[in-house]
Amino acid sequence: MKTKTVLTEQDVAQLLVVAKEIAHQRQWAVSICVVDDGGHPLGLLRLDDASPLSAYIAGEKARTAAVGRHDSKFYEDMINSGRYAFLSAPHLQGMLEGGVVIRHDGQCIGAVGVSGVKAEQDAELARLAVETVQQAISPDT
Repeated sequence: MKTKTVLTEQDVAQLLVVAKEIAHQRQWAVSICVVDDGGHPLGLLRLDDASPLSAYIAGEKARTAAVGRHDSKFYEDMINSGRYAFLSAPHLQGMLEGGVVIRHDGQCIGAVGVSGVKAEQDAELARLAVETVQQAISPDT
């Protein structure tokens, strides 16, 4: 039987706090969603002035990254390169940049999705939150 690393409540809270702090520093009104490796929501934060739609999109970006095991930009790039048939892929609704996979020991354990600013800024914020928390969990990586 295999053992599996999972995100804890503390990990999720830390991801949301770090992302919120960065967003406030940059004055970005965004929504941030953390999901487990199956794409199930573990935490959602919609900052002041972030649109209601951004909360939904952040969740879908995170879900796409987690179940697809790739950052959501991977799918956006695939479609933009002409593989339009991928638009019909089941259960992947957030094929926009801004969903970032969380890995531990090479395995996907979840993802963070951000929505509300430019796509590359969404992804940057998600990536910075993931990197910060991963360093706290595994200082050697």
